[in-house]
Amino acid sequence: MAFGARVLKTGIAVTLALFLSSLLNTQSPVGAAIAAIFAMQPSIYRSWRYFLDQLQTSTLGAIVALAGGMVLGNQPIAVGLICSLVIIICLQLKMADTIGLTLVTVVSVIETAGDWQFAVSRFALTLIGIVSAFLINILVFPPKPKKQFVGHIQSVFAKMSLLLRTAISDEIKETVFREEKNNLEGAVKGLSDKYNLFEEEQKKLRRARYSQTREMVVYKQMLLSLEKGFEVLDAVERHYFQAERPDGTDKFFDNHLEQLIRFHEHALLKFEDKLKPNDDESHIFEEENRIFMESAIARYDQTQEGVLRLAIVAAAMYDYGHQLSRLSRLADHIHRGDDGKDQSEGLKAWLRRS
Repeated sequence: MAFGARVLKTGIAVTLALFLSSLLNTQSPVGAAIAAIFAMQPSIYRSWRYFLDQLQTSTLGAIVALAGGMVLGNQPIAVGLICSLVIIICLQLKMADTIGLTLVTVVSVIETAGDWQFAVSRFALTLIGIVSAFLINILVFPPKPKKQFVGHIQSVFAKMSLLLRTAISDEIKETVFREEKNNLEGAVKGLSDKYNLFEEEQKKLRRARYSQTREMVVYKQMLLSLEKGFEVLDAVERHYFQAERPDGTDKFFDNHLEQLIRFHEHALLKFEDKLKPNDDESHIFEEENRIFMESAIARYDQTQEGVLRLAIVAAAMYDYGHQLSRLSRLADHIHRGDDGKDQSEGLKAWLRRS
């Protein structure tokens, strides 16, 4: 976990949980702090879902632990058996994410060996921790994965474009390239995680309007385009320099990479409403991308040297270009002001055809 709002909020939630526990004059408020740590989630929806799921499994776990403690006592073998039973219950309820904190509750309750008042006190500590984390998560710097996703798109593209421009020209130092590529991989994965979070919130917490559905389509295509660009980098690193390359190969690939990067940049500028819609640009690019792939196949079909590895790189570049074409056409489509239901159906049909 990188330093950020979630780290700070976890500390605040622990503080709140310990403070509320002290008001109950409990002897060991550690359970509330542990529950607050487990319950801090990266989105509002997941906080709410975790709260409901954890409430169910912790209640069941506490009941099973109390009954088991009365019958079997708190011997080590009894604790192990009861924990196994609770894990099975959580899995059957499809609430595997709650197992960790539920087991903490179980062990705390079974320690009482049948003292129900003490067991209720331990269970209450768990609830205090969960509620504390939930309240802090929605009141203090509430998670905004959509805003974070949009804010990081340009910075991730800037990192990727630098690596793509220097990948085949071999200008960048190998150690720097690998370090930057690893950083880029983490950034793309982070974007994917952010997209999944706000898509989840969009579907679960709100009834999506057409404009919101359209946003999801746009952001998904932006993410897919970046992922395909990273695949090109990966293909170049794994296959390009290990292949036998006839004269002119580097220039042939490098020129098309430059074209891909410029077109990606144009597409993003369209979404920022800085460029006019231009259908011709997309059609021309599609044709050039097709010609590149056909030329690559024809060129290396004659020599046969290194054809397989270079074909992998060429295919990755072609796929990247295909996704960029869809991204650009989507930008053109959106900026014509199609906000009605009929246009919504038209956009969905266009996406299915693409």
